[in-house]
Amino acid sequence: MGIDDLAAKAKSALAEHGDKVSDGLEKAAEFVKSKTSDDVDAKVDSAVDSAQGFIAKQQQA
Repeated sequence: MGIDDLAAKAKSALAEHGDKVSDGLEKAAEFVKSKTSDDVDAKVDSAVDSAQGFIAKQQQA
């Protein structure tokens, strides 16, 4: 299995199950924010927003 096959499978999985991945990101972000200081919250939220934006693009494709 080459990198192209792996990338295609990942995109397919995101297109089909992106909502579950997005929910998992939210839960992971809340956990990280509960374990770190408040000044990290904005960075965590920004990272999650970027990842969710990517997932949304994959679901539209």
